[in-house]
Amino acid sequence: MKKLLAMMLAGVMVFSLAACSSNEETTTAAAETTAAAGETTAAAEETTAAEGETESAAASGEPLIVGTEAGFAPYEYMVGDQVVGIDMDIAQAIADKLGRPLEIQNMDFDGALLAVQQGKVDFVAAGVSVDEDRAKVMDFSDNYVDSTEVVVVNAANPAVTEPTGEQLTGKVVGVQQGNIADLWVSNTENTEPSEVRRYTKFAQAAEDLKNGKIDCIVMDELPAEELVASSDGALTILEGDPLFVDQYAIAVQKGNTEMLDVINEVIAELKESGELDEIIARHVGSSEEETEAGTAAETEAGAETEAAETEAVSETAETEAE
Repeated sequence: MKKLLAMMLAGVMVFSLAACSSNEETTTAAAETTAAAGETTAAAEETTAAEGETESAAASGEPLIVGTEAGFAPYEYMVGDQVVGIDMDIAQAIADKLGRPLEIQNMDFDGALLAVQQGKVDFVAAGVSVDEDRAKVMDFSDNYVDSTEVVVVNAANPAVTEPTGEQLTGKVVGVQQGNIADLWVSNTENTEPSEVRRYTKFAQAAEDLKNGKIDCIVMDELPAEELVASSDGALTILEGDPLFVDQYAIAVQKGNTEMLDVINEVIAELKESGELDEIIARHVGSSEEETEAGTAAETEAGAETEAAETEAVSETAETEAE
């Protein structure tokens, strides 16, 4: 009898322990499910909030601000008082995707990179190359075009004869301040110029090269072709392999993944549709035409002014004769 009672008590204890264990497991699983659900809800709320901010910006007509430096044709250049170019067409496509008006802020290249880091512009499209130091302080989109870096020299008196780092050693090299060419020629592993002269505008560098104040300019091939074409034969690009090759991307403030996702989506769409190639073709050579048109207008205006001055002198002489 005692044995029977003992066995019954043992059974009850086992059942109780099993029940407790089952209840604990159920409670733990329920807690974990609740926690997971909470995390999912929080993530959904964050996504909804981000989408809400984007929709709010679009609904309010808040402009999408792009920072650039409009002296880098055909990527960005001036037509009258408007900034146009390959990068600006891409920026417009991004603004259209977001349903927001595009606002272009034209500034120095270094200033544009600083502005995006500080959140003063939504992104920078200015022929920006990606490097390790920049990637520490800003985020970059997918690459949208390859950059081939070349060497521009004085056509009549070239101080450099081959596009190599060795040839640049000991020379006065002109670059745009802060761009990838500046970084490349400033790296002693690549070359050791006697001086790296930095400009905010390539037009300034071109004038110094014509006048023998610098030995060469290192720059992207497409803007170099535009610069040479508008120099009336004073400048030329050295033949041979490129000095180096790089890629351009669009820069956004560090951590701005929402903007980055939209930009990458637009870049992918432009590439897949072939529209990116059309944009590039549309602007290559365009700035040269604008320069020639501007020069012709200046020449015509100068001729008219000279004619008017000559006529005024003649009238004065006639008056004095009388």
